[in-house]
Amino acid sequence: MATPEPVSVLQRWSDSGGTWRVIARGPATVTVALLTCTGEEVERVGLAAGPELLEYLAEAEDQN
Repeated sequence: MATPEPVSVLQRWSDSGGTWRVIARGPATVTVALLTCTGEEVERVGLAAGPELLEYLAEAEDQN
C-alpha cells in the first residue's frame, strides 16, 4: 500500500471536521498534532517535509 501524500493527510483530516497543528519542524520532517473538532489530540504524525507540504503549511499559517 502506498503512503499517502502529506498534504492529502492534512486535507482529508480537515475535510472530516478535525483540525491540526504543527508542533515541531525538522530538516526532514514536520510533526503535526491531529485534533478532533473539540480540540482533543488524537495522535501526532511525522510528515516528510517536502516542498509541497511546506508551501501548504505556509499558506495555512497566512490564513490564521
